[in-house]
Amino acid sequence: MRIDLGDDDHIEIMLVPLIDCLCFLVFFFLAASTLKKVEKELPIQLPKSASSVAISGSVQAVVVAVDKEGHVYIGSQPVTTDLLQQKLRETARANPLQKIRLDVDASTRGQDIIRVLDICQFEGLKNVSFHIADDKSFSKR
Repeated sequence: MRIDLGDDDHIEIMLVPLIDCLCFLVFFFLAASTLKKVEKELPIQLPKSASSVAISGSVQAVVVAVDKEGHVYIGSQPVTTDLLQQKLRETARANPLQKIRLDVDASTRGQDIIRVLDICQFEGLKNVSFHIADDKSFSKR
């Protein structure tokens, strides 16, 4: 038995729904990429170390940065000493084992670093680490 397929029916691609789907995908990826948290890069030069250890973990560390003038930042937001202590107190209440990462400029005065470390210790945050420059060409002298 022969079936008549009807050559009169032309197969056509529906472009309007295809364009709608492509536009939706483009808008989705644009929105998803702009909603991620962007950290501004602070103008600090990290010190180098020959005995650094790479740490991998899923817990996000609170980043406290100190530039060479002694200005303190949480993330990329500048904070005063009082605000730093308040933020670290809130962090310690939420999780006393919270990781704190210090990004300190290589030419920062020691007293500025000690001030931040004292606040961390006073608030009970003991999981403090330093972020250093990852330079494999550093040699021991």
